Amino acid sequence: TSKVLGGCTMCFSAFIPEGAEGKKFPVVYWLSGLTCTDKNFAEKAGAFEAANTLGLVLILPDTSPRGEDVPDETPKEYDFGAGAGFYLNATSSKYKKHYNMLD
Repeated sequence: TSKVLGGCTMCFSAFIPEGAEGKKFPVVYWLSGLTCTDKNFAEKAGAFEAANTLGLVLILPDTSPRGEDVPDETPKEYDFGAGAGFYLNATSSKYKKHYNMLD
């Protein structure tokens, strides 16, 4: 649960290549786009298989606040509101509690 994001429970995935014990690998942080979760890149693009072949650690955070108390737009659209991720801090009071992605 994230205090910075107004109490939202945020998920992430991490992949570590086979045979990693005692070794160092480069790390790639994948920030998904609008409405995506930590699973999109891993499942749809076959990222874990590619990372294993290339010897990369992957960190895939969910970049979108989600939950019943996250404000949404009416009508519900994919481009803003619950589940929409932006890499910024909100300035309007309606969104300021949950959209603090730079913090």
